[in-house]
Amino acid sequence: MADTSETTAASPAPVVTVIGEALIDMVPGERPGDFRALPGGSPFNVAIGLARLGLRTSLMARLADNAFGRILRGQAEAEGIDLGCAPRAAEPTSLAIVSLNEHAQAHYDFYLDGTADWQWTAAEAADLPPGTAVLHHGSLASWTPPGDAHIHGLAARLHQGGEVLVSYDPNIRPHLLGDPDKARPQVERSVTRTHLVKASREDVAWLYPDTSLEEISARWLGLGALLVVITDGPDGAHLYRPGEQPVTRPGRKAAVADTVGAGDAFTSGFLDALVRRGLHTPERLRQATLTTLAGAADDAILVSSLTCERIGADPPAAMPRPRSSAPTPLTPADLRRAPVRGRAGRG
Repeated sequence: MADTSETTAASPAPVVTVIGEALIDMVPGERPGDFRALPGGSPFNVAIGLARLGLRTSLMARLADNAFGRILRGQAEAEGIDLGCAPRAAEPTSLAIVSLNEHAQAHYDFYLDGTADWQWTAAEAADLPPGTAVLHHGSLASWTPPGDAHIHGLAARLHQGGEVLVSYDPNIRPHLLGDPDKARPQVERSVTRTHLVKASREDVAWLYPDTSLEEISARWLGLGALLVVITDGPDGAHLYRPGEQPVTRPGRKAAVADTVGAGDAFTSGFLDALVRRGLHTPERLRQATLTTLAGAADDAILVSSLTCERIGADPPAAMPRPRSSAPTPLTPADLRRAPVRGRAGRG
């Protein structure tokens, strides 16, 4: 996809860096007991979505030096993702066993003890890819010790610097976090060092039982977020800003194959929309109108809905667009199915 209208040959396109887990999803095959090993993990899926939309994308993930790690590394490289700051880890790859219910919704059983994704060192987490304009983090790696402290430290440093836009998606996994009362401080720690927070209605309902979306978003905005986006499945998304009335954008009808990776596709679609509109700095996000941000949400809803029409976390790719049209809304004609490369679910 074309870069923002401000990008010139002397000013390279901004880099969007994603840090977090890249794991293997063991996805059920056609016969009982059969599984396929496919790349997954929410941050990994977000990076795939960003790259397919045409953004310069870097992935900071600890990729094991084993067969599963080579699958992950090969998939990322095939998508054009920069892995220059993705350490080769001595620890094994994390695994998620995937099952689907009768509504095609995914459930995950994780095997995470002693695996590569959580063993970040301070030096590894400080090795930020050159040209990074946006840092996206979240999901399991943002609240799984011991590495979560180093990821938080990177986000906090960039947030304090005020030049890199910090994005966060908690991607709640209740059976891993355990108790909402214990999980909330971990999530809110990240919110305090984030400009853009995206979460699903299911995430926030578990974190804050019997609390309205308005109250939850007000809490996060009070912690310092500039924008809170709460996705609502087929009902679209809700946008919240300090001191302004919230905006709700409708969902889009889709022939749903499954919902695997829908939230990750929304995240990549929203970040792409911000970059195309030149809103990829904290100050520009702060100054953006809700009308403009609503348009970005519409783009993200489109990307997410098209992902739901294909099995697994398999987001669409962007067709080439004229530079002059880069800030304009996306249409289905701007997107196409990417070649099948064995994509999977999310972590």
